[in-house]
Amino acid sequence: MQKLLSRVQEANSLLCVGLDPTGDDAQVERRLAEVIEQTAEYAAAFKPNLAFFLSRENGVPLLRDTIRRIPESIPVILDGKFGDIASTAEHYARFAYDVVGADAVTVNPYMGDDAVRPFVREGKLAFVLTKTSNKSKYSMQDMALTRGGSLADGVARVAGKLNTELGGGIGLVVGATHPASLAHIRSLSPNEWFLVPGVGAQGGDLAATLRAGLRADGSGLLINTSRVIWQAADASAAARELRDQINQLRPALVSQSSQG
Repeated sequence: MQKLLSRVQEANSLLCVGLDPTGDDAQVERRLAEVIEQTAEYAAAFKPNLAFFLSRENGVPLLRDTIRRIPESIPVILDGKFGDIASTAEHYARFAYDVVGADAVTVNPYMGDDAVRPFVREGKLAFVLTKTSNKSKYSMQDMALTRGGSLADGVARVAGKLNTELGGGIGLVVGATHPASLAHIRSLSPNEWFLVPGVGAQGGDLAATLRAGLRADGSGLLINTSRVIWQAADASAAARELRDQINQLRPALVSQSSQG
């Protein structure tokens, strides 16, 4: 957690640069190096998507080399949506942290706290899927619980309990495409960091996202964008523009919140 806090302050940024590489292997290797070099100045974190690497014959070495390219001061969130338990989860954690060198992961909590605990280590973060950015026809996350609230609400509450029990190391994944849900989850989880996909290509509105999810201190969100930067002719300009847009909105929205 300290690495993330230090980087957010150092870069004055809440921008998470997603790495979802598309194209042939030679093209992808060059583009990954370009994007990292051009956006590192503006990134609070990088988020390589595991599936986009594993689908390649040289995927694991490419992922390891990609993470090594990222400056040591910038956290790396491996987006693997891991969701198993016991020794299997422990091996996934070893892969993420010890083999490829990530600082954080995304975790599917469907199997309960047993699926999350193996990923909580000193200095590491587990972002628990809570209310994701996809718009399913049959959404399990919106299912009502007999005790009240939705399944997503239940996940947020359990994540908060784990965060207290384990002394930190838990964040939430909450999508930008559901601002009302984002605001509701923030009311349930006032202190946790949120990893927020869905701004940009998926249609999430930046201002609405920040209004719904920022903590009172103007922080607590990592706004992820992938395709917008990957496809940009100038990745540096695209990252700088989004970082600056976030920073321009943050003070006004925090001020409005405190006055309300």
